[in-house]
Amino acid sequence: MKTITSVIMAGGKGERFWPKSRTNLPKQFLNISGNKSMIQQTVGRLESLIDISQIFIVTNELYAELIRGQIPNLPHDNIIIEPVGKNTAPCIALASLIIEEKFPESTMIVLPSDHIIENEEGFIKILKTAVKVADHDNILVTLGITPTYPETGYGYIESTKELQILDAQEVYKVNRFVEKPDADTAKKYVESDNFYWNSGIFIWKTETIRNYFKTLMPEIHDILETMKASFNLDNRKEIINDEFNKMPDQSIDYGIMEKATEIYVIPCKLGWDDVGSWTALDRINDRDDDGNVIRGNILNIDTKRCIIESNNGKLIATLGIEDLIVVDTDDVTLICTKDKAQEVKLLLKELRTQKLDKYL
Repeated sequence: MKTITSVIMAGGKGERFWPKSRTNLPKQFLNISGNKSMIQQTVGRLESLIDISQIFIVTNELYAELIRGQIPNLPHDNIIIEPVGKNTAPCIALASLIIEEKFPESTMIVLPSDHIIENEEGFIKILKTAVKVADHDNILVTLGITPTYPETGYGYIESTKELQILDAQEVYKVNRFVEKPDADTAKKYVESDNFYWNSGIFIWKTETIRNYFKTLMPEIHDILETMKASFNLDNRKEIINDEFNKMPDQSIDYGIMEKATEIYVIPCKLGWDDVGSWTALDRINDRDDDGNVIRGNILNIDTKRCIIESNNGKLIATLGIEDLIVVDTDDVTLICTKDKAQEVKLLLKELRTQKLDKYL
């Protein structure tokens, strides 16, 4: 059987989950749902498919110790350190090179570290199918989440009508990737039967993605070749870091997925959520009779459709409020309307402007 490897991208700061997600302890290392952190859940579900030695995590120096603490059985060398955050294309490119050295001709599963997947058995079954599809030359595979509402915060994938059935799974050829839509467009996408949320989960052979970098992102390919030439040198780490700094800051979606032609999507209904902002708690948690998601020491009267979380034991008392997010930590209290949840980053920008970095 062909070797399967996985790349978990874990360098993000989870800024829309501020103030609980912080620079020193971002969202992927928090227990958002369940009694394990999001990255522990991600690794755990992959371990039902492949050995821990075939799982790689890309992150930065700041989070390397967090990963070692939370995933103690992960081989030390399987933590790939980016010297600087450069978006998903450089992240995936570097990982493909490291994996190619250790597991030649393997098939990579690329996924974020901070997604919730309720149907883990179904997820693994779909990944096995995706690996089979990706076993052909020049084929890229992605998982498309069947939309349940007109979300404007996700990119979408439009499929063609070209269908094949493999392992009882539908597999469609992709027509195009589309950017985050406005509300009217998102509604049209949901009403159609061939648009899916872009999960950010990809499957391909290392050789295939390296060829796509050569064709569509030659600047990154040339840098990878310089890195590869340093593998047997004593200053390998320094060369890789120096060359990585030269990479363009670009997403894999824009650099490759929006330009490649041989892409296939497998539609999924997995209880998936990317937990992108505080309003995700409405979707992944039980609500009380008034539609509230409550965590911690809370007293509420005539409070409706709110998300309220106390992280320090202090009592939060609410009276007569609706559609608000209230999050209290040791040093910050966030209060915002739900419709502004995607804009929490604006507060962080203002903190930087006012040089209040201690709250980031």
